[in-house]
Amino acid sequence: MGQLKAREKDERIPLSHGYLGQETNGAGGLFKGLRTIPVIFDIVKDVQEICPDAWIINFTNPAGMVTEAVYRHTNFKRFIGRVQHSIGMKMFITDVLQLSPSDELNIDLFGLNHLVFVRDVLVNGVSRFDELLDGVASGRLTANSVKNIFDLPFSEGLIRSLRLIPCSYLLYYFKPKEMLAIEMGEYYKGGARAQVVQKVEKQLFELYKNPDLNVKPKELEQRGGAYYSDAACEVINAIYNDKQTEHYVNIPHHGHVDNIPADWAVEMSCTLGRDGAKPTPRITHFDEKVLGLIYTIKGFEVAASQAAISGELNDVLLALNLSPLIHSDRDAEQLAREMILAHEKMAAELCGDDRKTKIVTGVANGTRIDRQCRRLRPQ
Repeated sequence: MGQLKAREKDERIPLSHGYLGQETNGAGGLFKGLRTIPVIFDIVKDVQEICPDAWIINFTNPAGMVTEAVYRHTNFKRFIGRVQHSIGMKMFITDVLQLSPSDELNIDLFGLNHLVFVRDVLVNGVSRFDELLDGVASGRLTANSVKNIFDLPFSEGLIRSLRLIPCSYLLYYFKPKEMLAIEMGEYYKGGARAQVVQKVEKQLFELYKNPDLNVKPKELEQRGGAYYSDAACEVINAIYNDKQTEHYVNIPHHGHVDNIPADWAVEMSCTLGRDGAKPTPRITHFDEKVLGLIYTIKGFEVAASQAAISGELNDVLLALNLSPLIHSDRDAEQLAREMILAHEKMAAELCGDDRKTKIVTGVANGTRIDRQCRRLRPQ
């Protein structure tokens, strides 16, 4: 909801306050979720009424927050979250280990959306994780295929002490200072990521006007989100044809993992067939070394999904304050007020036009928004 213009605000406003601006993390990710989750719920309602046996394969970010909200706040159970970065990690592993199409590759991947770790890699049933870990730790191998994240190597000490391979989104938590410095540099040069994407899309749409275009434009590589189509077709094929093949998806684990709450939606290696996704029996315990970070981010996702449902300002503030990317409760409140004002149309749609003036006036005067507009979305 709001498209790239809204994403630009999600990124630009936090950066203007010295915070990371990103579409799935921190303040930007929260406000994208607040706009997106109600729309997803409308889609879920339509599916329940029209085709209740259908599956929804969701690629909409923030995918973890969306999946958590659907399973926590609806009774719809045929919903699977799928994202691109695990596809990129699989392609990277296939390439650096020089695997052939006949090789069977299984990856032990676990965590949350955009917060996943690889703990083992099996080729034809034999672990080749040590050689992969050594290459990543030494810096000989890099695995970032995500266009909206700058490619920085994790320190050798971190990788060797973890004995895990983090996805590139973990840079926001293990290198927040460096990532902020890079994004601030881009921001002051006039380019939040959403602005870059808008320019790329404009170029692409001009190219697509040419009926003789019969190759994939080079500009498409700058857009990000590569291999989404492959990922979608693989999941659909696995379910429809009961393939019982391994994929990396967001689902509730229903107690399969023994050291996290049973109702959490997680991202992990799963077998997909006609009955949906079943977590791999190889992973029944999340690594204790990163469990604290996983709990922290899941607390943010749960609070964010509640804020999207309740529309209460206090719930929005709780989610912001639980994010490790927000370092001050006062800053959290300032960001909330400013982003609500910036998304004035969203506030009007969700609050109703009769309360639009009250919420905007309340923010401008520094009064508590929750006294002016208790709910962001009417019943």
